[in-house]
Amino acid sequence: MASKLGNITFDCADPTALATFWADVFGYPHPEWPEDLKAELLAGGLTEEELSNKSAIEDPTGAGPRLFFQLVPEGKTAKNRMHIDIRATPGRRPTDDELAAERDRLVAIGATEVVNYDDKWGPIREHHFVMQDPEGNEFCID
Repeated sequence: MASKLGNITFDCADPTALATFWADVFGYPHPEWPEDLKAELLAGGLTEEELSNKSAIEDPTGAGPRLFFQLVPEGKTAKNRMHIDIRATPGRRPTDDELAAERDRLVAIGATEVVNYDDKWGPIREHHFVMQDPEGNEFCID
């Protein structure tokens, strides 16, 4: 039996803010604790502050991954060893205009462009943007 992807987890300084950014990237609902679960967790001894130390977002269709965000005391100090690639036009390679439009959309919600990479990789043109989320985590859009 093979394993299956559970969460993609982000260590971060502000779980709710970063979850909201990524919800906007993927069109997921903004993060919030369902009232019944929140009441159960608070009744079980957790505080509002402890609840704010974690956040999660999920694809309402169930097709995309669940993203989980947890507060950690240390800041980001080096380049990610793994990153997320985002397809600007699912199912096909985007035109330059479509790729630039997606870059502009993500910058408008808080991302930062790091590199506009446009090169040939063998017979294939490789054009993508290296970006950072609001906490400096690298990701690419292609």
